[in-house]
Amino acid sequence: MTETTVHAGYRITDLQASERPRERLAALGAQALSNAELIAILLRVGVTGENAVQVGQRILTKYKGIRGLHRVPFVELCKEHGIAEAKACQIKAAIELGRRLPLESPDEKPAINSPQDAADLVQYEMSALEQEHLRVLLLDRRNRVLEIVEIYKGSVNSSQVRVGEIFKEAIRKNASGLIVVHNHPSGDPTPSPDDVAVTRAIIQAGKLLDVDVLDHLVIGQGRWVSLKERGLGFV
Repeated sequence: MTETTVHAGYRITDLQASERPRERLAALGAQALSNAELIAILLRVGVTGENAVQVGQRILTKYKGIRGLHRVPFVELCKEHGIAEAKACQIKAAIELGRRLPLESPDEKPAINSPQDAADLVQYEMSALEQEHLRVLLLDRRNRVLEIVEIYKGSVNSSQVRVGEIFKEAIRKNASGLIVVHNHPSGDPTPSPDDVAVTRAIIQAGKLLDVDVLDHLVIGQGRWVSLKERGLGFV
């Protein structure tokens, strides 16, 4: 029995037309559909005992939502009953398109007016990373984002971070300020002593180089922490 074989009673077409995801999307718009229904449109068919909506709901429940599907390794997703490689590709591609949407208009530079604004730019992608990454948001005098630059990949601690690397692109781009961001793959965004030590060193260097260090964010799973808001490393 292949995964695409669907016995009677488990097909989307067996649902009333008003309950079918594609028909509901056409009539009401994509925003009216649940996450499970949207995934069902990508899957098209279910498996024995489950229609596509039920398969979608099962994997959403297992991985705790869309963010979890974004994080799960491709190989692991392929092993889910009713998914396999082709459907895993479709799911990953759809999520990646959603991630790229805010980046589609590079001329419309987002402005950072709060820690939440900065977190919104990076949280979706960085919360799914399996290693620590340290990035900086380079800002102009109006706090608009000039560029997001990756500085390190791997453990972020005070003995390994070279502060000069943090400011290299800031000086080249003539940025007036920056925000440091790194992720905790564990999902817990609680700042470590090393995070605080790195922040202090970066702030001191910024004063010497006349580049304002506006904040340092730690990104976790569905949560983030602003070290400036907590008074950690900032005086």
